[in-house]
Amino acid sequence: MSTKIPDGFREDAKGRLVPVETIKEIDLARDELVTTLVKAAEQHSTGLAVFKVEAMATIDAFIAESMAKFKAKVGGVKGNVTLMSFDGRYKVQVQIQDRIAFDERLQAAKVLIDKCISKWGEGADAKLMALVNYAFEVDKEGKLSPTRILSLRRLDVDDRNWKRAMEAIGDSITVTGSKAYLRFYKRIGHSDQYTPVPLDVAEL
Repeated sequence: MSTKIPDGFREDAKGRLVPVETIKEIDLARDELVTTLVKAAEQHSTGLAVFKVEAMATIDAFIAESMAKFKAKVGGVKGNVTLMSFDGRYKVQVQIQDRIAFDERLQAAKVLIDKCISKWGEGADAKLMALVNYAFEVDKEGKLSPTRILSLRRLDVDDRNWKRAMEAIGDSITVTGSKAYLRFYKRIGHSDQYTPVPLDVAEL
């Protein structure tokens, strides 16, 4: 529960009440600028969130109608779909990306990989060793990168323990959820190239 700030005072970053008359004009001006811009950004963010929900609902309704009429699936699989305008100028893409995690079998895979490296000894491929070390590095939050881990499965290594390790990685994958990405594109002139319509302030 927030405490009402008395008239003539402002709360600083540490929660202390400071008399307005003691605050420099430039600090007050900066405060007003930042507060105004962030509040405006929050309104636009809310508007974009509402737009995404409405756009996804409209696309889902269109797909359902199309399938009902023509008994055909629009676009790709697993919810991925691309819709084009009649003249090809505009394109809307919906991409569903699974969020994955690894269970305890990933640790078994790491043990098997370590056995491979130990057996190979000095004869181990330096690039392969670097890829393995990179794959099992954790980020600042102590989390492993699924992309790096799964990249190991694309390597063709003729070793029994390595193959068992790759099977363990595959078995350890758990889908924890999914996220829908909605992207808009505009064709560049009459070419077959499209440029995204930026909805991220940093990309504008």
